[in-house]
Amino acid sequence: NGAICIQPCSPSFHGETSFVCEDRKWQMLSDACANLDVQSLFQVRKQLEHHPFGGKGKPEHGTPGDGAKPFSAGNHSCQADFSCIIEDILSSPAIPGNIADIVELLKKISLLLADNVTREKMKSYSRIANHILNSSIISNWAFVKDRNASSILLDSVNSFAGKLLLRNGSESIQEPFIATKGYSIHRNTSGKSFDFSMEFNSTGNITGHMVIPDEELLRLPRASKAISIAFPTLGAILETNQLDPAIVNGMVLSVSLPEELQNILLTFEKLNKLGQAGAQCVGWHSAEQRWDPRACEVRAHNVSTVVCVCAHRRRTYRSFSILMSPAAPRSSVLDYITRVGLGLSIFSLVLCLVIEAVVWHHVTKTEITYMRHFCLVNIAASLLVADVLFILAAIVHNATLNYQLCVAATFFLHFFYLALFFWMFTLGLLILYGLLLIFLKITRSVFLAAAFSIGYGCPLVISILTVAITEPKNGYLRSGACWLNWYETKALLAFVVPALSIIVVNLIVVVVVMVKTGRSSVGEGCKSQDLSSMIRVSKNVALLTPLLGLTWGFGLATIIDSRSLAFHITFALLNAFQGFFILLFGTLLDRKVLILDYMNIFYTLRNCSL
Repeated sequence: NGAICIQPCSPSFHGETSFVCEDRKWQMLSDACANLDVQSLFQVRKQLEHHPFGGKGKPEHGTPGDGAKPFSAGNHSCQADFSCIIEDILSSPAIPGNIADIVELLKKISLLLADNVTREKMKSYSRIANHILNSSIISNWAFVKDRNASSILLDSVNSFAGKLLLRNGSESIQEPFIATKGYSIHRNTSGKSFDFSMEFNSTGNITGHMVIPDEELLRLPRASKAISIAFPTLGAILETNQLDPAIVNGMVLSVSLPEELQNILLTFEKLNKLGQAGAQCVGWHSAEQRWDPRACEVRAHNVSTVVCVCAHRRRTYRSFSILMSPAAPRSSVLDYITRVGLGLSIFSLVLCLVIEAVVWHHVTKTEITYMRHFCLVNIAASLLVADVLFILAAIVHNATLNYQLCVAATFFLHFFYLALFFWMFTLGLLILYGLLLIFLKITRSVFLAAAFSIGYGCPLVISILTVAITEPKNGYLRSGACWLNWYETKALLAFVVPALSIIVVNLIVVVVVMVKTGRSSVGEGCKSQDLSSMIRVSKNVALLTPLLGLTWGFGLATIIDSRSLAFHITFALLNAFQGFFILLFGTLLDRKVLILDYMNIFYTLRNCSL
């Protein structure tokens, strides 16, 4: 009813907030709060300074409700440097909903309050942007519903920073994840350079360098200014409309220059210095929201840095970076193998479990066969659940964009893939027990306790520790997928290290089996016996390779040569079809199971005919 609210916006952007309007307490939802634009916020605060109960910081009627804060006499400077909203914004968690609200806030500030951008105003603006560009929360951007939010943020910052007023001919404002520098320039200025060294993540810094050549400065008809803004993490979140699989491999450098200046030199340090593929210099086409290679060309390129010559167009190209091909080549063949392999694998694993259930009492009469089939059933069950979760995780990320669901999907995916490896490890230990410890008897109860502790206990501990350590720092998920983070927190090591360790142990198991089964031919000259031994060894290796997870060892080849499509196709063929191989080698080629299957089919047909 026209009353003036003491606190137009609350410290947290989401959830119910209490507001005090004169002597009445109102409840307002976050959406209504978010609709208050920044200009209105400043107008309301300015009115409060002259309100009967605003000057002394307390209302005349009633007491402030939850979330209401009195205003001191110092708030007249709020519109000059945004100091009145900084504390509230920085105290809010950078969750996806808040990121979207802050981007909208920065956009409105750049449109409505960009007059006389002083150092103080630019510093406050940078602190707000820095809050949502922190490397620890980059993965949260994947769940922001507006896919254009990152592009809007870039345009807003470029627009606002371009109006920065320079004191004494220069200005420098540095935050950990956004830096702005400005210089006065004229015809007689020698080649002007902008150097940036900024934090990219907790493990190190990254540098960027921008130079205006002397021949370009000669084009200036009058004294002017040059502004450059550096974003070390923005490249990881910029949503592009193109299908090109290339990824940003350096900081994003933006410039605001006079129209007369046409070309600039940019030097980028690579984020990933391991790749051998050539780099591509690009400019961000703000209207089409994509990286455009026509804006730049490569001047020089080495292992760690790339030098680009870029065309500056105020209305088209104001932001530049370098692209690298992704670590894994994108191929329709790989996609087809993955889809067909997963479908066949899931069907095979279900069939495997059904067959094991049918013949269970017949094939588990001895202790050693019971233990073997028990491990096989748990391997099949773990891989079945993991394959289903793999599909669900992709659906959750692509369709719902729900952060909590993605965390849950990643946790269970991590757990069941680890369970798969630890059950394969248990099977490997069981084979060693059968070969080397012939006279040592293990009871069924002892085996079950040990097997469950290894097969499910170890994965559960590792999975819980991983999410407990990395999630509070927003470093559990990687950007762009429901899977473990690598670049910021190295959470992926909680899967890679146990998996590779188990592969090495199981490889030793296979070597022991080869030695044991091939020993009968040693010292014997009969070629037929040698051939028989080789066939027996080859058969054992073929049977054990999928059951002990050795096919996952081909993942090392994709790491050594990450851009080889042949290695990736081989890895996909061997592992997408692992469920089929388990059915084939673990169940169907087992003589006891095969005979019992035929008997069951015969009796089933006989009963049906009767």
